[in-house]
Order: sequence, then C-alpha cells, then structure tokens
Amino acid sequence: MALSKELERLEKSSVKLTVTVEKNDVRSQYDDLLKDYTKNVQMPGFRRGKVPREVLIRKFGEALKGEALGRIIEKSITDIFADEAFTREDRPLPYSTPRVQDEPKLDLDLDQDLKFSVVYDVLPKVTVSAWKGIEAEAPEVSISDEDLNRELEALRERNAIVLDRDDGDAAEKGNVVTVNYCECDDAGNVIPGSERQDFVFTLGSGYNLYHFDDEIAGIKKGETRDFDKTYPEDFSDKDLAGRTKKLRVTLTALKEKKLPELDDDLAQDVDEKYKTLDDLKNSIRERLNRNLEQQLRNLKINALLEKIMENTPVDVPESMIRVELEGRWRNLARQFGVDAEALTENMVKSGDGNGKETIQEGWRSDAVKALHSRLIVETLIEQEKLEAGDDEVEKEFERMAEEMGSPVEEIKKYYQGDAMKEYLKEDIKERKLFDVLLAENTLKPGKKMNYLDLVGNNG
Repeated sequence: MALSKELERLEKSSVKLTVTVEKNDVRSQYDDLLKDYTKNVQMPGFRRGKVPREVLIRKFGEALKGEALGRIIEKSITDIFADEAFTREDRPLPYSTPRVQDEPKLDLDLDQDLKFSVVYDVLPKVTVSAWKGIEAEAPEVSISDEDLNRELEALRERNAIVLDRDDGDAAEKGNVVTVNYCECDDAGNVIPGSERQDFVFTLGSGYNLYHFDDEIAGIKKGETRDFDKTYPEDFSDKDLAGRTKKLRVTLTALKEKKLPELDDDLAQDVDEKYKTLDDLKNSIRERLNRNLEQQLRNLKINALLEKIMENTPVDVPESMIRVELEGRWRNLARQFGVDAEALTENMVKSGDGNGKETIQEGWRSDAVKALHSRLIVETLIEQEKLEAGDDEVEKEFERMAEEMGSPVEEIKKYYQGDAMKEYLKEDIKERKLFDVLLAENTLKPGKKMNYLDLVGNNG
C-alpha cells in the first residue's frame, strides 16, 4: 500500500500518527474483500461462490465498507510499525494500543484518499545531563545496645514455651489470648459481617483491629464483655478515626509465655554453630550492620536520584502510570491472599464500589515519582553503556549462594530461564550504575537517626 504518515508530539509522551492511504489502494482493499465474500458467502437463491457482486453491495454495502475500513486501518498501522525506518522512540509502548481518533465520524469513500489518525503513548524522551558532582544528605545511624537487646528479646519470644493458664485466672499484659469479637448496634445486636472467631494475639501488643487490649484486661476464660470504645480523630485506621464502636469480646483461651533465659543454652538452641551467648550476639550485630549498610546505601542512592529528578523533567505517559497502579493493586491483593479481581469484587460487595479508584488515586503521586526515577536509571544505564556479562552472572550466583547458605546449583536452577537471567543482568547493571553514582557525588551527614526508626521507614 502507498502510505504517507505524519507524527505530532502530544503531552504526556503520547503521539498522534496521521496516515493517508491513496484512493487506488482503498479501492483495491475493498475489492479484495468483495472477492473473498463472493467466493464464500451463501445467500438464498444462489450457489456458494455465485452471488453477484452487485447483490452483495446492495444488501451489505455499508457493512462491507465498515469492515474494509477496519482492515485498511489495521494493515496500514501494521505496515508502518514494521518499517525499520520507524524508530523505537516513535513506536507505541507494549501496553498502549493505538486508538483511532474520531472513529464514529470516519467513513470510507472509495473515490477519495483515506486519511485517519491514531493516538498512542511512546517511551518518554529522557535527557539526563546533570548527574555528577551532586551533593545530597544521608542520615547518620549506628547499631546501639538497645537494637541488639531488641533482637535478643525477639529471639526469646520465638523460643518461648506457651502454657495454658488456670481456669479463673485473669488476662494480663503479655498473655496470649484467644477471643471471639464483633461489633454491635445500639440495641446490642451483632452487626453482620463484623464477627471474628478464634483470633489470637498477645495482650498489650495492640495487634487487633479495634485495639481493645486495655478494655479486656482482667477478663477470664469464658467471660464476655460489652463496651464502647471511642477512637481519636487522628487514629491510624481512617475507618475508625473519630468514631465510637460498641464491641463484644469473649475470651475462649488464655495462655502465658515462659521465656528462656538469655544464656549459652539459648544460643545453642538457636543454632548449634553458636557455642556461647557472645557468639550469638556477635552474629546478630554483624547481621544488623550488614542490613544497616544496605539500608543506608539505598537511602543515599534515593537522595541522589531525588536531586537528579529535580533537574530532569520526564513526561510520564498515562498508560505507564496505569500499569504501575495495577501492579500495586495486584501486590495489595496478594497481601490479602486473593487475586486482584477478587479484591475489587469484595470492595464492591462491601458497598465501596469506588474503593479501588480511591486507593489508586492515593498511590498516583508516588507511582509517578517511582516511574520518573526508573526512567532516569534506565536512561543512564544505556547512556553509560553498562553491561553484565555471563562471567558476572556466575559470580552473582556464587554471591547469592553464600549469602543464603544454599548450593550454587539451586540458585542457578531458579534463574535457569532466559527471562530470569535477563532480570538478574538488569539488576547487576543497575548496581553498577549506583556504584558510579555514589563514587561521582557527595553525601553529607544528615540528621541522626536510630536504627529502629530507619528500618521502620524503609522496611
């Protein structure tokens, strides 16, 4: 087909591609469609393949023109994108389907050139110039004795023995309680859908939806308590903030934890490689320091990327944002143990039909920022011609095997597919870029933070 094309850049990294198909080709495509139908169509009074062309046109003329129009547009777009002269920057993103502009108004005139336009998103143009000689801040953090002691207490908790308390004993802070609970209306009737059976938590931890730890302190096995609980306006759960709930809680089981002594025996129970408590402490401190080093590295890289982003505007296309938000929605669904469609349906059934849109809109700013950063990183990797060879992949396998305490062959088996190996190569190239970023820029000491605050903000 003889085609002419014109590209117009639009906002948000989208383009308008206007295509003109010569009238001779329009007529030829229409005639080819008619030939196909005359060979295969069956109509009363005619044998297959013997329906006259004029009869087909008279009976199905508009429908045939509509189908021919669709075929011509599809073939034109396919031919244009297949042309090697059509650059990568001008091709649509994989998840951006070209949409015909003013399609309802588009008509097929067999005696005129056909002109139509499609709009689609393209890869944003990113020009990163100022990315060296930058100065940014990173917090000052060190591992304290408090951090070490917290880890040791967590180990004691994990190695605790849980024993039933005597009937008639009252629940105390630190006890493991099993409860049934629900919300009630003003008349004391259970609100359907609010019931929860056999919920287990440690009293005083606050690890329950309604935070009713204080209200059930002193309760005994088999006892039920009804009470009102009012939540402050700034309560973390927005559904509860500023509201008063009537709650009913029944204690069905009461247990206490016997924590092991902090001694050499505990160290040996944790892992036979530890002979003394000091061995365990040293290992924990080394692990915390490794984690701290990685956390600080990430913070430094993010601080530098923030600076680069300030000087590198990127017009992130809408389709890219949509895919990012959908990915985050799937991740949220996995946290609830359902698929994305089920999570959406559950929100609709609960009466919150716009819940997904509201949540995704709240994510939007962060999603755009993450995509902005990612596009800069990908641009710099390409700009600096960073590569990851097979030998580097092999070394990475060995590093991961040592870190995880697994045989190298197991790691290789996990990454045996081409897609997984390519993902690993991209990760290696990204780390190379971050090494360059850290080497070429300056990080000043920022505010002092404790380790718990750091991992809490970045965990």
